Amino acid sequence: MTVRYWAAARAAAGVDSEQLSGSTVAEVVAAAVSAHPDLGRVASVATFLLDGRAAGRGAALSPGASLEVLPPFAGG
Repeated sequence: MTVRYWAAARAAAGVDSEQLSGSTVAEVVAAAVSAHPDLGRVASVATFLLDGRAAGRGAALSPGASLEVLPPFAGG
């Protein structure tokens, strides 16, 4: 599956996107953190979008899915 990183998640991962595998959001996030340890802190507070919709860590993944990692954003 394609994993796309935004803002602080992109900075922590050091890449815009990558291909990872797993059967749930949690498994893919664990693989991402294993590959990019600095991502762990951001991933612990991030929101995940699975094919454009909010998804929890237990969400099942289908082949060809896209997961986006969105850190908290501040604004005014």
